[in-house]
Amino acid sequence: MEEKKVLERLQRQCARAESCTFDVRRKAVKALEGDTEAAERIVASLVKDRFVDDARYAAAFAREKAALQGWGPVKIRFQLRGKGIPDETITEALGEVDTAKAVAKLDKLAAERYRLLKGDPQCRLKLLKVLLSRGYDYDEVEAAVRRVMNDSQDER
Repeated sequence: MEEKKVLERLQRQCARAESCTFDVRRKAVKALEGDTEAAERIVASLVKDRFVDDARYAAAFAREKAALQGWGPVKIRFQLRGKGIPDETITEALGEVDTAKAVAKLDKLAAERYRLLKGDPQCRLKLLKVLLSRGYDYDEVEAAVRRVMNDSQDER
């Protein structure tokens, strides 16, 4: 496909949804059948014209994953690093996540999983494992598990 058509197609895609440099570069190289120099020119043009902005992408990604999927900061950071986003940009993006809502989401997930695992002798361990896999750090997870188990004790 010729360079101009690829650029126009990627401009349309970037106008509809946030994209990062990593993803756009990969799409351009694929569309141009491995021509990395042309792909770099396209990426530079998209960045210059603000179709692609890694900081904007990282912030949107962090807000969406935290709010909709219930991901924690560890998982979000890992995914953004995989896209080649710099650490300082990731830290800024994670700063935009509403921590009160994130803790509420973690508590809700902990309560839901606890109801499913209540009779299991390894309930606490399994609950920790599930919540850690969502990308929260151990201290947050441990506190959520303690709250949910104490709440269930109080209900008796």
